[in-house]
Amino acid sequence: MTIEPMTEEEMRQKAERRAHAKLGFRSHLIVYVIVNLGLVVINLGTSPQYLWCLWAAAGWGIGLVAHGAAVYLDNSNLRERMVAQELERLRAQARDRR
Repeated sequence: MTIEPMTEEEMRQKAERRAHAKLGFRSHLIVYVIVNLGLVVINLGTSPQYLWCLWAAAGWGIGLVAHGAAVYLDNSNLRERMVAQELERLRAQARDRR
């Protein structure tokens, strides 16, 4: 099983997908910060004795961390290997049908 080198167009498409994913994460992070700052203000203004805003920040924060990990942790080698294995399996099935 050999992995063919990417063409210039394939590299550009991959770079565009990665840039789009990073911009999506940054937007998610900005919304997270703005909304949670608003919740802190509301919380402190209405019931400062109980910091319920921390529950929202923690719950949403788990999702934010998962989003960041999916975007910034390089799992492309695993994905590429899995795609290559699947392609090889499909090619073998196609050869067997002939």
